[in-house]
Order: sequence, then structure tokens, then C-alpha cells
Amino acid sequence: MFKNLYARLAAVLLGLFLLMGVLYILLTLYTTRLYFEEVNQKINRILAQHLVSEKILIKDGRVDEHALENIFHMLMIVNPVIEVYLLDPNGNIVAFSAPPGRVKRQFVSLEPVKRLLTGTSPLPILGDDPRDLRQKKIFSVAPITLNGRTEGYLYIILGGEEFETEAQVLQSSYILRLSMWAAAGGLLFALLTALLLFNRMTRPLRQLTAAIEAFRQSDFSEPAFFSRRFRVGSKNEIDRIGTIFTQMADRIVLQIRELRAADARRREFIANITHDLRTPLTSLQGYLETLLLKEGASTAEEQRNYLMIAIKRADQLAKLVAELFELAKLDAPDVQVRFEPFSLSELVQDILQKFQLSAEKQKIKLRMDIVENLPLVFADIGLCERAIENLVENALRYTPENGSISINAVPDNERIAVHVSDTGSGIRPEDIPHLFDRFYRRDRSSQDSNSGSGLGLAITKRILELHGSDLKVKSTVNAGTTFTFSLPVSRTRP
Repeated sequence: MFKNLYARLAAVLLGLFLLMGVLYILLTLYTTRLYFEEVNQKINRILAQHLVSEKILIKDGRVDEHALENIFHMLMIVNPVIEVYLLDPNGNIVAFSAPPGRVKRQFVSLEPVKRLLTGTSPLPILGDDPRDLRQKKIFSVAPITLNGRTEGYLYIILGGEEFETEAQVLQSSYILRLSMWAAAGGLLFALLTALLLFNRMTRPLRQLTAAIEAFRQSDFSEPAFFSRRFRVGSKNEIDRIGTIFTQMADRIVLQIRELRAADARRREFIANITHDLRTPLTSLQGYLETLLLKEGASTAEEQRNYLMIAIKRADQLAKLVAELFELAKLDAPDVQVRFEPFSLSELVQDILQKFQLSAEKQKIKLRMDIVENLPLVFADIGLCERAIENLVENALRYTPENGSISINAVPDNERIAVHVSDTGSGIRPEDIPHLFDRFYRRDRSSQDSNSGSGLGLAITKRILELHGSDLKVKSTVNAGTTFTFSLPVSRTRP
């Protein structure tokens, strides 16, 4: 019943209003009774004095019972709730107007009597009620004097037994009952208004809760939908929570999509590893088994041919394993890059000499176009050599006979821009976004050794990322491809 915030707020508010209503009624009854007592005592304060001035109640030390009886009779006619008592100078009750057996006190305290007579205390002043040993009531009193001597007191209880409780006061007053009903109606109206305002104020929070629950049920894969827009920059807490949650939910959705895409790439990566490892391994095993089956029956030339193919597949397998190991080391969080100044011109020249023989066999020209006095670069010479070798090797793989491969390096602000270009077959536009994916090959139909493992460009991109550079590519089909990256300039002069 009280599971949501609105229900709890409504319950707390209802309890507070009920408590306020009860306290208001009790306070009103209490203050009303005090007010009635104050007004009654103020109006009838001189009642006893007036009666004493008209009648001689004590004469020669004796109570004039006839005069006292006349007072009793007159007051009973005027106001039946008034009770009259005659006290001696010490406060002892010597006569009264109440029925026999109803008076339970024999003595009335004179302390409140004197306070009323002196007029030094605020009204109402309560005195002893002869009919009740525990209760006190408003009264009117006047001293009975004779020859300047106090012979006793005329003590009049003004309330009688009619207004002993607040319930009786409420029951006897139409105005008071009407004000109680008006107060109850006002509290009820305030309660309903507050509940309506709480409902309106908590509606965005309920909508936010529903959106969060829907987002959870969607396994955090669908963007959170809200039926209202949260104001960015608002000081309202709900708007701020909604804005922050919206941003958080969008980020979670994006990250989950990236994780799923990464998981799909991982599965494809494992499948490609399995395929590319199995292909040369199966070929190697097949040629070795053929040698065993044809042992003694094949010629020496056939045996040599089988062994050469087996060695070629073993080399291909070893190269693939080495590239996987190299990529794993580059992906490690603690990979170390040893930066040092070196000459990029000399490095490029050494790399081209390394591939010169292969290029001549394929009738491809290798060129180096580097400006003179090129500044030293500050990088890891081993990793940079590996990156450029991968680009040249990739260019040799896709460049036909009579083509050319060139390496160009020019200063670009505080970096050296390096361009590796070829006149090969080029790359189709749909292949470029996947070019640096691991195990991606432009021509999956070709599975021979010349098709490569698909890890070279991924290794190159990772090496350049470690140097704070990006590997960019521009290509035109049947015209050629250019890979571009940059390296930081060293402060050491050559």
C-alpha cells in the first residue's frame, strides 16, 4: 500500500492533518472554556458584592437564614446553575444552596478568594468547588463585614455542574460547533489540495521511475523513453536527476552496443585465427603424410618439392603466430615504448634495401622522396621500422608488375608527415572502414601465402597509436593507395 513515494507522502500528510485537527479542536475547546470562564467571571464578579450590599446575612454573629434563603431562591430563579455558599472568616462552609448530600467539602481555600478581591491576578481565577474534591471553578465572592470587621464571605460558584467537560461546552454552544465543522472542512480542503499538489509534484518522479524500470527490463539495450522532457541546467532536483540519468542511459546503451560489437569482433577474430592457423597446419600435415605414404616410391625431386611446400607452410604458420604474439604485446596495458631520436631518412633507406630483392622479382620500383636536412624524429625505432615494413609489404602484395612504391617524408609543424604510396589495385570504398580490423583481408577468396594474415595493418595502426598518431588512408580503385601518418620531431639536431 505504501510502496511508492506518493502513497507514503499522502499517509504522512494525512496523519499530520489528523494530528493538527485533533490538537486544534482540543486547543479551541480549552481556550474557549477559558474564555467563557473569563467572561463569566468578569461579568459576575460584583454579583456577590451586590447581594451582600442589599442583604444583611450575618447579624450578631449569627446567619440570617431568612435573608440567605431569599438570596438562594432569587438566584435559582435567575440562573439555576449558580451555587451559593456562606463561609466564615476561616473559609468553613456554614450554609449553602445545594441539595443535601451534594456538598463534599467542609472548607474552601481563601487564597484564590483574596486574589480575586485584591484584583492583582488575571482572570479567570479558579476556586475550590465544594461539590468536587478535585475540581476548581470560577466564582464570585464578597466579604461580609459588620462594623468594619469581616464576619464571613458570600461565595458563589458561577459555573455549577453544567460545564464540567469540554464536550459539554461544545454541546452547549452552536457557534462553537459551527466553528469546529468549519475548521474540519478547512483541514479537509487543505488535505485534498495538498494531496493534489503532491500528486502533481511527484508525477515526474513516477515517470522517471517507470522509465528506469523499462530501461532495466530492456536489459539496458534500448534508450530510456520519457513522457516528458527534462530541462537541462534546471535547479529542480528531478530535472537534474532526469537529465543525468538520460545521459547515463545513453552512454550505457552506447557502451553495451560497443561491447556487443567488440564481442562479435572477438568471435570473428577467434574464428579467423582458427581458420588461418588450420589452413597452413592442414597443408603441412598433408604433405608430410604424403611423404610417409610414398616413402621409397617417390623420386628425390618429388620428395624435395613436398618438403619445400611443407617448409613454406611452416614459415607461414610461424609468421602468423609471431604476429599474434606481437599484437598481444602491443595491446598489453604495460607495453613499453622506448623513445629516442633517430634519422627517419636512414631508417627508410634501410627498409627499402631490405625489400629491394623482392621488388625486383615482382618488377616493382621502390623510391624514396625525403627532403634534405630532415629533422630527427623522437620515437621507438624498432616499432617504427615494423610499421613501415608492414606498409611496404602490404603495398608489394597488391601492386602489379611495372608498378611503383614510394615513401615520402616532409616536415609538418612539430611532426614529420610520412606517406607510403603505391600504384596498386586500390581499395574499394566499402572495404576502407574495415581495413584496420584484425584478420580482415580485401580478398577473402584468396587463401595462399601471398594473401597475408590480415594482421599487418592492425599492428601498424596500434604502433602509431602508441606514438600519438593516426593512420589515414586514401585510395582509388585501379589507381593506387596512400597511407599517411606522422611522428614527433626530436629537439636534438642531426
